[in-house]
Amino acid sequence: MIRFTIAFVLSSFCLLVAGNAGRPAEDKPNVILIMADDVSWEAIGCYGAEDYLTPRIDDLAAKGLRFKNCFSTPICTPSRVKLMTGQYNFRNYTHFGYLNPNDKTFGHLMQENGYKTLIVGKWQLNGLYNELPGHDDNMRPVKAGFDEYYLWQLTTGKAGGKGGERFWNAPIESNGKFITKEENAGLYGPDLMSDYLCDFMERNQDEPFFAYYPMVLVHDPFVPTPDTIGDAPTADANKWDRTRNKEHFVSMVNYMDKIIGKIADKTEELGIAENTIIMFTADNGTGTPITSRWNGMDIKGGKGGPTNMGTHVPFVAYWKGQTPKGKALDDLIDFTDFYATLMDAAGAERGDRDPIDGRSFLPRLKGEKGNPRDWVFMHYQPYWNKTPAQFARTERFKLYRDGRFYEVPKDLKEANDLAIGEAGERAERIRNQLQAFLDQTPPAPTIKGQRTDTHRPIYPDWRNLVDPND
Repeated sequence: MIRFTIAFVLSSFCLLVAGNAGRPAEDKPNVILIMADDVSWEAIGCYGAEDYLTPRIDDLAAKGLRFKNCFSTPICTPSRVKLMTGQYNFRNYTHFGYLNPNDKTFGHLMQENGYKTLIVGKWQLNGLYNELPGHDDNMRPVKAGFDEYYLWQLTTGKAGGKGGERFWNAPIESNGKFITKEENAGLYGPDLMSDYLCDFMERNQDEPFFAYYPMVLVHDPFVPTPDTIGDAPTADANKWDRTRNKEHFVSMVNYMDKIIGKIADKTEELGIAENTIIMFTADNGTGTPITSRWNGMDIKGGKGGPTNMGTHVPFVAYWKGQTPKGKALDDLIDFTDFYATLMDAAGAERGDRDPIDGRSFLPRLKGEKGNPRDWVFMHYQPYWNKTPAQFARTERFKLYRDGRFYEVPKDLKEANDLAIGEAGERAERIRNQLQAFLDQTPPAPTIKGQRTDTHRPIYPDWRNLVDPND
């Protein structure tokens, strides 16, 4: 009897120790997906930026992976819808500032697979601009698959009595509660949002979690941060002095980097870094008022346009003990690929409601070969007074649906449309391959869309373009 009791106690102790040792690194890893707003590769140090200090992003790249060819769409909502649903925009994008509540998101995906889910930062997806049905529903993030939320611009915009900017004194909505700008007087929105994320991690450190952080930094208005405001009153801190655009933009980029470091440090503090994939990207190119020095040249922000300055975005990934150290990969990454990668990380099989447009890059995060893409594709109809476009591209060559063809790394501004035969035999093979692909895609948008448009064509059932034999 005594022998049995001792054995039982020892067994219980071993189970207790094992239970506190944390989950195995590859057993449903936590995922933190951070997406900056309106800042691109030319403003990130590890990509060659000269005007900014981003030591924490650079450190993640030095310890993990830097992807050299990640592509979004040129403005925020199409990128966000594409990222969250894993679908090309021709399938489901109809209005600026709107996520169709009938679409399955990566929040639903992770919930279905045992994850606690959070979205914190910028929402802007209720359909406020067009007053679409449900635009005043403060439970839309929950219905989109998130157990918790802490968001700016959910049921109110920047204007009006309850509205306000995202930085100083920001009105925030969290889990059904509206926190007014008066309640947040003197406080900095990005600090509040990142604090909530860190608290969420602490509360859920013993089970798998997925935290999606679409940052409000570094979108305009370009204003002081806590590191640069000094003793100035915060009541007027959101006023936009356009004569100081670059000065404030630089400080905002630097503060964005500081917040990313804060989040990375929290995973170490909690002892969950080995169980946590941290990914950093951006929704589109830098705002057009900003010009930056990059690798010895001036780069003007290209938000809203289809060139590299509008569509090429940074992407850094770090998974302690898993990612190869300090590698820069040429792999093509499309925004549809994030959903597929999360599915892979969660150990899920694709179901009837899951998208078919992405390809997982999770093997690359583990140092494996994987199955990288041969091309990325963009179907861009902004419905926001911008020029639409459709193209397919490799890391080197880019073909528009109207036939324009560029060797992008040598021609960032796309000033030299390559005539047939001008770029050599290899380029012509790629041109023909891209053209054959574009011949299989839905019709390209040709008319500049407006938010008042009544005709908004989508093609939800279009064939699988990524793996046609699936």
